[in-house]
Amino acid sequence: MDTPLTLGSIVTSWRWDAATVAITAGLAVGYSTARARGGRVAVPVGRAASFLGLGLGVWLLSGVGVIGVYSGSLFWVRALQTLLLLYVVPFGLAAGRPVTVLRAALGPVGQARLDRALASPGARALTYPLVPSAAVLTAPWLLFLTPWYELVLRHGSIDALTRILLVAIGFLYFYSRLQTDPVPRRFNQSVSLLITVFESMADGILGLVLWFGPLVAVGYYTEVGRSWGPDLRMDQTIAAGVIWVLGDVLGLPYLLALMRAWAFDERRRAVEVDAEIDATEKDSVRPEAAETELPQGSGLWWEHDPQLRARFRR
Repeated sequence: MDTPLTLGSIVTSWRWDAATVAITAGLAVGYSTARARGGRVAVPVGRAASFLGLGLGVWLLSGVGVIGVYSGSLFWVRALQTLLLLYVVPFGLAAGRPVTVLRAALGPVGQARLDRALASPGARALTYPLVPSAAVLTAPWLLFLTPWYELVLRHGSIDALTRILLVAIGFLYFYSRLQTDPVPRRFNQSVSLLITVFESMADGILGLVLWFGPLVAVGYYTEVGRSWGPDLRMDQTIAAGVIWVLGDVLGLPYLLALMRAWAFDERRRAVEVDAEIDATEKDSVRPEAAETELPQGSGLWWEHDPQLRARFRR
């Protein structure tokens, strides 16, 4: 990219990306059609706006907007794009409850097939908490610290497939952790909160590695011959800061959603425990009440007096 990145170019820089546009149009039409067919009660307007606006909107802009235009010239822009595709886009898609929308649009046969697929061992294994968490954590490390990154920069097809893969990994992560859709397994949100703490630490470590480590994809960036903007070392340092700091900032909405879900689980669990305690107390009171009841059918008058009854029983 020969044009320097300025405030003006943020608005004027656009490119055509067939994969990005086709996926955006296909998912938007499919989601809207399924939601209209299945009824709008199950998925409110806010959820649909999250899927279409936050999810597909950011996906589209990251591919055809200024981020997509300069992702091949500046390392820090590519790092920003990676974070958006791995965290923001899939969070918006998962918050839109696409599985609920799809299930509501299907008939009884289709719903039964979908339920069987969700209950399959493969689906349960993929949504086990450690699996999507490990995928989200390792994806940036493998992308930036292996030859994979330079292949992405040099080949448009690999770039497109990588961006799709990042969104797929992120969606699996948020889908299994938010649990707003039907999922193969459910678990307490305290587990998600604990895992999130370790995930934030991993982002910081990757940032430090890029900050103080050797330059990445030197051959490619040297061939680009960019005569404007930061040099290669400063560009990678900015990218390290983007991954470290911005990664935690972008995770705040997800953390707030987790805390809200955790509080809801705790309230629901408290109601269930109170109901169990009440049922146990009722069961224990019934035998005691039965023992104090007077025998029915006795004709002796003193048996109706508690003191006399206790004295004659000695």
